Amino acid sequence: MSLEIYNTALHLLPLRTRMPFRYGIATVHELHHAVLRVTMAVNGRRVEGCSADHLAPRWFVKEPSLSAGQERQLLLRSIHHAADLAREAGEVSTPFDLWWLVYHAQRDWARAEGVAPLVAAFGVSLVERAVIHAFCTAIGKPFGWALHDGSLGVQLERIYPALAGTQPRDYLPTEPRPRITVRHTVGLSDPLTETDIAPEERLDDGLPQSLQACIRTYRLTHFKVKLSGDPQFDHARLRQLARLLPQECPSYRFTLDANEMYPDIQSFRAFWEQLQADASLRDFLQRLIFVEQPLHRDEALTERTREELYRWKNHPPVIIDESDAELHTLAVALQYGYSGCSVKSCKGVFKGIANACLAEHLRLQGQQVLVSGEDLTTVPPVSLQQDLALMANLGIEHVERNGYHYFRGLSMLPQEQQERLLNDHPDLFTRHPQGFVTLRVTKGQLHTESVTAAPFGVAGCQAQERSEAGDVRQ
Repeated sequence: MSLEIYNTALHLLPLRTRMPFRYGIATVHELHHAVLRVTMAVNGRRVEGCSADHLAPRWFVKEPSLSAGQERQLLLRSIHHAADLAREAGEVSTPFDLWWLVYHAQRDWARAEGVAPLVAAFGVSLVERAVIHAFCTAIGKPFGWALHDGSLGVQLERIYPALAGTQPRDYLPTEPRPRITVRHTVGLSDPLTETDIAPEERLDDGLPQSLQACIRTYRLTHFKVKLSGDPQFDHARLRQLARLLPQECPSYRFTLDANEMYPDIQSFRAFWEQLQADASLRDFLQRLIFVEQPLHRDEALTERTREELYRWKNHPPVIIDESDAELHTLAVALQYGYSGCSVKSCKGVFKGIANACLAEHLRLQGQQVLVSGEDLTTVPPVSLQQDLALMANLGIEHVERNGYHYFRGLSMLPQEQQERLLNDHPDLFTRHPQGFVTLRVTKGQLHTESVTAAPFGVAGCQAQERSEAGDVRQ
């Protein structure tokens, strides 16, 4: 098998949220959505592949001094550099081989230029996803088939030597999950009940706005609650949720995500013990699945954090997200007392596969390791479906989703493109009574049959007709 990239094209689509999305140090009202297209040859046959993601503010880097424009340019620089490396790589044998070359060259460049690892990995991940899409299109196999039969060329031992002699099929489900439970994001500024919405802030766009309305509309059962790092604010908000959720959804489960907002493990432990001392939260806290990234990435994997986590015998399960910036970080985090990590397409597909395989390898040895599915506000026409294809094939049962909540369905896309997506994925999308296409959430779940049957989430490349001018390189 031979692969070679000939050219790449990057397009940007400016988007506005239907309501503010507040997490960590960010409050998002608008952002840019990047779509990358690659043209490559597979055994001499030219084929296109695509990928997409938001240029999400204040997640890849938590540097308040950077303006939105500066942060956007930093992410674009990473994408362009990774795309340049992919074109310069020449002929390779498998998508994994190409990713391996690009990843390490990008890592070396980032270290020399002082570019944060998550930023560097983001550019690589867009190239990686587009290459996987093009390759699966060329060989006529869905992503899951190519993963199981070895066509993608995944070599687990190159990431984790402990997995030498094994293949992804030794650890992953034989069939992708046909349905994935939505773990609905509760942002820091989201109204919890209908009475929380001020008259001047009430939306009239046909979609639910408050958490209460979302539960009733989508029949949600799983939630991801954002924490601010302010113990008083967070405690009060959790008490509100502890009253609301049992009323609206008696079988609820939830996770907590602090987005690095607690300064050190001692402050987070003090907050947690404050919650445990509150009798009104006793039943609520029993529904917790895990806590995600409570500490800043500069503090999360320090020796003092490791020592404190080992001293804290009854701490809740804690996983890393923003700290998961290098290929081997999951193994390091487990040694430091963490329970696992998140999978996000923006951090890399092959890395996510390796982490899921390592987790299963350790589970077979009796160690409990969590691998969760988290969201970068993925939206159609590409990033949502590709992310769902990855999660379904890794067997992840519930995944954070919030793009359907903070954006008005697919209304940012031309009507013709909405119709095409509805036709390609009738199990995933539906027509809203007001005419636009939106996500089909059925009893709190998403159906994934159409995305797992496609080459990699989507059939052809879904270009953004209303995108800003693209940058084509060859």
